[in-house]
Amino acid sequence: VQLQASGGGLVQAGGSLRLSCVVSGVTFNWYVQAWYRQAPGKSHELVARMTEIGTTNYLDSVKGRFTMSRDNAKNTVYLQMNNLKPEDTAVYYCKLMGTDYWGQGTLVTVSS
Repeated sequence: VQLQASGGGLVQAGGSLRLSCVVSGVTFNWYVQAWYRQAPGKSHELVARMTEIGTTNYLDSVKGRFTMSRDNAKNTVYLQMNNLKPEDTAVYYCKLMGTDYWGQGTLVTVSS
């Protein structure tokens, strides 16, 4: 099983990025998929998750700015991040919840 995350980068506050996570080796929509992030010196934080039937939940601080989606045909989940803030700076990881399968992380840096 592999989760390949990409799409991070450096962006100014107010900007947007779209993260992608390609999942291989498993029928990924059998699982709850999630995006976590880890800021420097902090623990992992659940940012968004999507259930098998497509229900999404978000961290309060990103509601209205981040949108999680998936493309079943491409085995890919996405995290569209708009109106980014400096406090969103972190390494973002995709994960299949209930498993030990994590992506390798992609760094998002938001400058003020």
